Amino acid sequence: MTRRVFRYVPFSVEQDVTAEPEYGARCVSGDETECGAESGAYGGPGPVEEWQRGHTQETGHRRCRRNFGDYAVLRPLTDEPARLARTHGGAP
Repeated sequence: MTRRVFRYVPFSVEQDVTAEPEYGARCVSGDETECGAESGAYGGPGPVEEWQRGHTQETGHRRCRRNFGDYAVLRPLTDEPARLARTHGGAP
């Protein structure tokens, strides 16, 4: 029988600075159905906010769903995974 040891390794969750975050908005105003107009995707909130203002001026719609997306990386808080990999024949 093979014995296995499982260890808890704490990780930090960090924003991946190598990938641009993405901002956007979709108009959800409407009585029967949502408007559905979308701002498109941008690398910052400024252009999305300008789109919202312009859309409100053109249509009177005042309710938007804002979306923010980014990528995250998990980094071990110790060198434990690398040490275990070396101990058991794996690459760090």
